[in-house]
Amino acid sequence: MRKADLVARIAEKTEIPKVDVLITLEEFFKQVKESIADGENVYVRGFGSFVAKKRARKIGRNIKKNKAIEIPAHYIPAFKPAKIFVEKVKDNLVVEAEAAK
Repeated sequence: MRKADLVARIAEKTEIPKVDVLITLEEFFKQVKESIADGENVYVRGFGSFVAKKRARKIGRNIKKNKAIEIPAHYIPAFKPAKIFVEKVKDNLVVEAEAAK
């Protein structure tokens, strides 16, 4: 599903114009990005958490020059789904897999 498909579904179910749904969705994404960049995690109950994960310093290798390089510690954005979300996906996929047999 693409963002346009998501906007269309939400607009259809809520009867809110697609333009307003798109603006709201874009603002949500913007706020999540800004919060994570500022070191603030975003928790959405029943859905999951958007967090900044710390990657430890490590030694990498430049294969072309056969030289070791240091990769400094850094943060990456991550999403951790809520337990309810994980269980719903797991249950639905098990049902689909059994139906395909």
